[in-house]
Amino acid sequence: MRVFIAAAAALMLVACGQRTPAYEVEEKSIAQLQADLASGVVTSEQLVQAYLNRIAEIDDAGHTLNSVLSLNQQALEQARALDAERAAGQVRGPLHGIPILLKDNIETVENATTAGSLALAQNMTGRDAPLVARLREAGAIILGKTNLSEWANIRSSASTSGWSAVGGLTRNPYALDRNACGSSSGSGSAAAASLAAITIGTETDGSIVCPSSAAGLVGIKPTVGLVSRTHVVPISHSQDTAGPMGRSVSDVAAVLTAIAGTDAADAATAEADARRADYSAALDVNALQGRRIGVLRFMAGFHTGVDERFEAALEQMRAAGAEIVEIEAAPAGMDALGADELTILLAELKTDLDAYLATTPTQVTTRTLEQVIAFNTATPAELALFGQDLFEQAQATQGVNDPRYIAAQGRAARTARQMLDGLMQNNRVDALVAPTQGAAWVTDIVNGDHFVGGGASSLPAVSGYPHVTVPMGMVNGLPVGLSFLGEAWSEAKLLSFAYAYEQRANARVAPTYVRSVEDLEPLAGALRQQAPSR
Repeated sequence: MRVFIAAAAALMLVACGQRTPAYEVEEKSIAQLQADLASGVVTSEQLVQAYLNRIAEIDDAGHTLNSVLSLNQQALEQARALDAERAAGQVRGPLHGIPILLKDNIETVENATTAGSLALAQNMTGRDAPLVARLREAGAIILGKTNLSEWANIRSSASTSGWSAVGGLTRNPYALDRNACGSSSGSGSAAAASLAAITIGTETDGSIVCPSSAAGLVGIKPTVGLVSRTHVVPISHSQDTAGPMGRSVSDVAAVLTAIAGTDAADAATAEADARRADYSAALDVNALQGRRIGVLRFMAGFHTGVDERFEAALEQMRAAGAEIVEIEAAPAGMDALGADELTILLAELKTDLDAYLATTPTQVTTRTLEQVIAFNTATPAELALFGQDLFEQAQATQGVNDPRYIAAQGRAARTARQMLDGLMQNNRVDALVAPTQGAAWVTDIVNGDHFVGGGASSLPAVSGYPHVTVPMGMVNGLPVGLSFLGEAWSEAKLLSFAYAYEQRANARVAPTYVRSVEDLEPLAGALRQQAPSR
């Protein structure tokens, strides 16, 4: 279907007497694209076509990343309308005419919203999520939807991240046999491969920052309540949020500025209009000068290569004028947060997903979590790789009326906030840093995921506080990320710190689409030397 759409679009340009442009989009920033649009080097229509061509060549064929799930068949028409606005002197802002891909748990008028599940294959709601409406108002073009870990990776404790029954398995563009991490896997791989200017993911715990780290991207999980969750397939109203994933801090800041804001239908966003900022204007290459940065040593030390990159990042921050403050000990009781978090997620999943499914169109026949479980049981393609034990555990709860949930919900977020606030206040630091995650593991559809590290995501996830990851270099050909953590509503400060580090370190490396890191030199040479003679 995606190849057909791209080919049809190309034919449409020929029919209109236009040549398909040879405009190069790879690694282009939003600012570079906007400059070329302003100068007439390219039109938005040509830009959309260039991305459609690249999707057809790299995602559907070629390297078969499998990161784009569906395309907006109206994207070219919408681009022409934005070109007409530009020609008339009306430019909406830095996103005017810029193509963006969205994770396929975010509703758009033009496309079904499947969450990767065959149960939602007909979920054509005819609605734009408020965050999508904000993007359109800013002039962005919704190019289509990205693949994801099915149901945002909440179906099974033995899942393979990046796989969905609708979209299949997303591949990591840095090494095609490596995992793209979940659940915003498609958004991560698509952004890394320049299949759109930038993408949007969602996170409950780690699902923006892990794929961003694995794909050499900047990603931000905002404060819960900065970005609306209305018409986004839910897991947890306590922890869910959407956020941008891109190749630079500047790109991410521009998109966060557009999507942040209050939504009357999402009570958590009541403060958003008062708290939001122009995140692009806040970026400062000297932001780390004179700042105290706390190093969460208890979240490091899980891999020698990652440790080396982390130490190099700390040296870069020192060179940028930061004072590095060592924090050795984890807060007391941190281990207990995981059990409370799972209790909360399962109970809220049952209540929140039932409420969402009740709003879907009549052609969606799974109206409750219980019915989704039954659908999966009756659909071999759904359970081909792994089961649905987390769904079954969620169904066995009483939802948000469950006494275990009420107890856990009353303490978990408060405890996580006290821990993060305490780490910052007791050490008098402006932000906290840690490695985001280990390098991507080889995808294993038999045994499921093999996460390495990744402790940085849980405290900001449970507390609802912001989390920014930025590339800090490569480990054996695979990217790893540096996390910046801070207090609620501190997105502008964290992004500025990340920007100052990014500008000094320049650590992002474009993907090379190798089959395996074992094919890279000097690894390949070392492996050949170790091979027994025959």
